[in-house]
Order: sequence, then structure tokens, then C-alpha cells
Amino acid sequence: MDLGLSGKRALVTGASRGIGFGCARALAAEGCDVALVGRDVHQLKAAMKAIRADFRVGVTSHATDLTVTSRQEALVDVVGDIDILVNNAGAIPPGDLLSIDEARWREAWELKVFGYINLCRLVLPQMQERRSGVIINVVGAAAVRPRADFITGAAGNSALVGFTRALGSSSLRRGVRVVAVNPGLIATDRMEELLRARAVERYGNPARWEELIPNDPEPGTVEDVANLVTFLASNRAGHITGTTITVDGGASAY
Repeated sequence: MDLGLSGKRALVTGASRGIGFGCARALAAEGCDVALVGRDVHQLKAAMKAIRADFRVGVTSHATDLTVTSRQEALVDVVGDIDILVNNAGAIPPGDLLSIDEARWREAWELKVFGYINLCRLVLPQMQERRSGVIINVVGAAAVRPRADFITGAAGNSALVGFTRALGSSSLRRGVRVVAVNPGLIATDRMEELLRARAVERYGNPARWEELIPNDPEPGTVEDVANLVTFLASNRAGHITGTTITVDGGASAY
């Protein structure tokens, strides 16, 4: 299926590894020029080199701290007009209400919650002016399957799902679609981080994290999420906005 994305320009945050890198790679495979954003300059350069080696598209990397408003603004100025924004940066720490203090909670939300909101605020006007554009917020299944031992993420993800629904409910009137994707447990370094925290709580030993990997359903792959994001970025999904699609093998259905 030709998704008609060749020549489009995409900005992907948290793009140096994991789901972000997978999304950037999938978009590049469809002919998109991609701007990769993250904090680690070395990881970003490696990601950029890998995509350039496999696809004949434009690739740039931008190492910046997306918790700082001025740097968000500078990023959008440097990258210029884009057709697709994939908000993916942010790893909210696991923990319950009493183990996550206010400072850590706010730090996590500066990137994952306010970082998403601010980039949408910066990019939306240019998309509305062109009457064309797609914003995809990669959020997390904790929004629909909250856990007390991941309370900061449950609350932040729920906020972003509500934000996406609100913004996307009327955005198509000016040619823009806003959607969210909720990955469940995906086989990445992030999965190990979360399961190590649960292993401490359950067994008192983080090294036993692999015992907590579920098999019904098994963890998804980065490609499971990236393929969906790429489809949603295309005109094939032209009537999808203001909604969230969960990618978790059905785990949140029971």
C-alpha cells in the first residue's frame, strides 16, 4: 500500500532509540525526510547514520533539552515547517505516590506532558496556515490501564489522552489531525526499566525482572507501534482524529 508520504517532513522526538527511532525509521522507509530529536548527541548521530545508510531521504539530528521552553522554540525555528510531528520523548519513572516526590514528578511531566503540549502549541499554527498536518502523540497504555506502582505515568498519560481528544476534536476543520497511540509493554530498554522496578517491589531483587515478562499477551515490538504511527501519519487515515489507539495485544481489554 502506497501511503503517499514521500517528500513529507517529519519531526520525531525521543528518536535516538526504541519506539522513537522505530517511528523515524518507518517514516523514512516511506520516503519522509526526518528530523531526529533527543538529548544524547552520540546516540542521535548513530541513529541518523543508520537511517541514512538504509534510505535516501533527508535526515537531521537535534540534541536538545525539551523540558526548556526556549529550546523547544529554537528547535521548531531550526527545523522549519513540518508535515508530521511525532511526540515521543519522555520516560516517566515508576513508583507509587509516596515514593515519587514532587520534584521528581514535576521533572517527569516537564518532558512527557508539557513537552508534548508545548510542541503542539508551536507546530499547530503553521499546520493550520497550510491546512495540512498530522500530530501523533505516543503516550502509553497506563492511561487506560493505570497501576498504583506507576502513578506518575498513569496520571500524565491520562492527561495527554484527554489533551489529544480535545485538540483533535476540532482540528480537522483547519486541515490538521491530532491522534494518540498508547503502546503497552513493548520490547525495549524501557520495558526492562519498568520490570526491574516491579521486580524490586515483588521479589526485592531487580535482577529477576525477566520473570515478570508476560506471555499472554507477549510484549509487542517497536515495529508494531511504528507501523501504526506511519499509517496514522498518512492520508490513508485521513478521517482519524481526536482519538487514541492502544497497541498492547489486548492486555487493557481485561
